Order: sequence, then C-alpha cells, then structure tokens
Amino acid sequence: MSEKNLKQTVEERAISVLEPLVAGEGLELVDLEFVREREGWVLRLFIDKPGGRVGLDECSQVSRAVDPVLDVEDFIPHEYSLEVSSPGVDRPLRKPDHFERVQGQKVKVKTFGPVGEPPRKSFTGTLTGVAGDSISVEVEGAGTFRILFKDIAKANLEFEF
Repeated sequence: MSEKNLKQTVEERAISVLEPLVAGEGLELVDLEFVREREGWVLRLFIDKPGGRVGLDECSQVSRAVDPVLDVEDFIPHEYSLEVSSPGVDRPLRKPDHFERVQGQKVKVKTFGPVGEPPRKSFTGTLTGVAGDSISVEVEGAGTFRILFKDIAKANLEFEF
C-alpha cells in the first residue's frame, strides 16, 4: 500500500471509530491527521467543545478514552504516536456546521482545481454564506465566490490580529 493510500485509509478508519468516542466525552472531533514526521508517524486529533477553549484536561481525557480503543481496533500497521490538541486559532473547517459557526469571519479556502471567474484555487476573505452544498466567500477586490463543498481541498479560519 502506498504511503498516500495508507494515510487516507488510516484517517478514514480513525474518524469512523473515534468520532463517536470523542462525542461520548462531550467533545467534538474537529479534524485528524495521520502524518509522517521526522520522529515517525503521528495520529493527531483536534478536538473542541461548545464555546471553545479546550485545555490540557480535555486533551488528556480524550487521549485516555481513545488509546485503548486504538489498541483493540489495531488498524494502524506500524508504530505511531498519538497527539490530542485544540484546533487552535486557525482551526480547520471540514463540515458544513463548522462553516456555519464562523459565518461573518475571515477564512482561507483552497480548492482541488480552479473555481469561479476569474478562475482561482485560493480564496481568503469573509465567509458570507453557507448553503446546502456550498459556501460563499467575499474576497476583497475580487468579489464573492460560490465554492461547492466537494471542491474544497482545505479550509481554515484565518486568525485576525
């Protein structure tokens, strides 16, 4: 299995197994990634709670809850480290409700291919709307772009100082 396929398979399986567990702890699994770093493979979970402000206690709580399940499920074929953290100020946006929560705020969206007129793949601006299958981002000086969820490769909240 290629490294890319392994990464995708582990991430999909981890989401399906861990999302309900994290929810059972009263928290939300915002995102996760399975990445190779200098020290080896890392399964990194990003968690949040209503009102935000995830601390060390919540990270430890989730780590204790998911670690034994990962051992039992055993779907990661080699050694890895488990990390649990808050999504941070530039939190990833994956699901429609993630976008709904940050309407009116500045976001950065990258698409798989060119979108809009003039065509572009990167959009930084104000999230002005969330519809059934898309979002609208107003990019200063370029207008408002409608971006389908299926076209979004990566999106995050853009922290403003």
